[in-house]
Amino acid sequence: MIFMNYKASLKMLALALFIFFSTTVAAFAQEPDTTFDDLEFTEIVPDTTTPDSLVQAKDTTVTDTVVKAAITAPVKSDQAEKEKTLWETFIAGLVGGFLAFIMPCIFPMVPLTISYFTKRAGSRKKGITQALIYGLSIIVIYVAFGLLITVIFGSAGLNALSSSAWFNLFFFLLLVVFAISFFGAFEITLPSSFVNKIDAKADNSKGLGGIFFMAASLALVSFSCTGPIIGTLLVQASSKGELLAPAVGMFGFALALSLPFTLSAIFPGFLSSMPKSGGWLNSVKVCLGFIELALALKFLSAADLVWHWQWFDREVFLSLWIIIFVLMGLYILGKIKFSHDSDVPYVSVPRLFFAITSLSFAIYLVPGLWGAPVNILSGIAPPMNTQDFILSGNGSSANAAPTGFPAKVKYSEYLEPPVGFHAFFELEEGLAYAKEVNKPVLIDFTGHACVNCRGMEDKVWIDKEVGRLIKEEYVLIQLYVDERNAKMPKSKIHYSKILRHQTDDLGWWNGDFQATKYNINSQPFYVLANSDLVTLVKPQGAEFDAAKYAAYLQSGLDAFKKQ
Repeated sequence: MIFMNYKASLKMLALALFIFFSTTVAAFAQEPDTTFDDLEFTEIVPDTTTPDSLVQAKDTTVTDTVVKAAITAPVKSDQAEKEKTLWETFIAGLVGGFLAFIMPCIFPMVPLTISYFTKRAGSRKKGITQALIYGLSIIVIYVAFGLLITVIFGSAGLNALSSSAWFNLFFFLLLVVFAISFFGAFEITLPSSFVNKIDAKADNSKGLGGIFFMAASLALVSFSCTGPIIGTLLVQASSKGELLAPAVGMFGFALALSLPFTLSAIFPGFLSSMPKSGGWLNSVKVCLGFIELALALKFLSAADLVWHWQWFDREVFLSLWIIIFVLMGLYILGKIKFSHDSDVPYVSVPRLFFAITSLSFAIYLVPGLWGAPVNILSGIAPPMNTQDFILSGNGSSANAAPTGFPAKVKYSEYLEPPVGFHAFFELEEGLAYAKEVNKPVLIDFTGHACVNCRGMEDKVWIDKEVGRLIKEEYVLIQLYVDERNAKMPKSKIHYSKILRHQTDDLGWWNGDFQATKYNINSQPFYVLANSDLVTLVKPQGAEFDAAKYAAYLQSGLDAFKKQ
């Protein structure tokens, strides 16, 4: 969570690996500086309380009785999707851990630590045992920290974090601070008195206790380098809304961080094969600063969407990303130098090729300024409907509204459908129209800050067959769970025992409806039903295979025709 996605995690994985290999390979090619200076789904226990006055359509028979009857049939969440989300978080943690290892605060400590174990143990066998305990201690410390985040916030709290404009704005500012720290403006450190106490315990304690405190001392002393990476990882893990994501992310991080220490003790040749410490470590740190800065913009975009500022549009986002990766390419070439950087007498071949990669990525983003999909940033960049100018219409221009579709739907002053689609934003209005035209409904539980929701719209819904099915065969109802501007009438306000909040705005009401009926509070979540809210096929979450998603839509349509 350094990093994200398919879903936000794995999308930054390629960029993170790019920085890792560009700096480490370059270390071998150049004369080293020998100084020591680097859907997820969340299940909810169903509440038997149903929302008051759920559906009342003006000229239809859609009634509270129908809706309440439908709510009594909860739907189980997809365990496979949960596991997929946790695997992505684990991989992101691994990447973050390996990047943290090659930072200036940690990398030079490996030979010193291994030498200490060898002398302390008196034999190689005991040294290996102590190194294993040291590695396990690192894992325990970081996983405990991840579990602490889980205990403090819980699943509902983590999901609320991902959709809260205030928290997204806070995360934006936090990542900007981390980036500035990596650029060398200042270091983020823990209180020296606390660090010294832990260090003293490590020196004075014997046996397993001493080794554990040595691991704790490493975590504290290296915080100026690892803190921003850990912070970014926890932010990304928390934004997934999955209960165990922070702990799983920290496990991946700690495993990658501890593995080199353990391997160096078991296989002495591993230590000698590692590159020497030098100025290249700071290059890794600065490049991570560029990535942190780019990541921060994703959270600013989420806050902009939730609060409807409408100034941080897609063009602005892409322009900033283009500038950031151009600057990073120039930095790799040695054209930009920060205060802690060593001189680069020449550009090695690895640096040249990775600089080309960075600059090429920046150029790849340029067509997005005129409406090109830029699929690699699907779910990260603002949605296409924030684009002021689309040169080609992205294949979705001239899409006439379906027959009888209202000229203006409720809440359209706050919400817009994806480019090329027409949607209702209130359940009762959409159900009434579906009954009128005798079509099934596609209920899309979504959110402004939902990464996978945007990914589905940008990657899957633009597929020709998927788009045809949604536009021609279904009535699309998009229920935003984080829409705070649209207030609910008094008749629909009640206290949600599941969300522990009044349903006083559209987002809270939609979120309570989803959690009460489907036992799930994370997005995207798709329900195919008839106008009486009778489910046609099993609801599902994100499916990034367009063919499978089209088959899912077709199965719902077939079930509707058999009724």
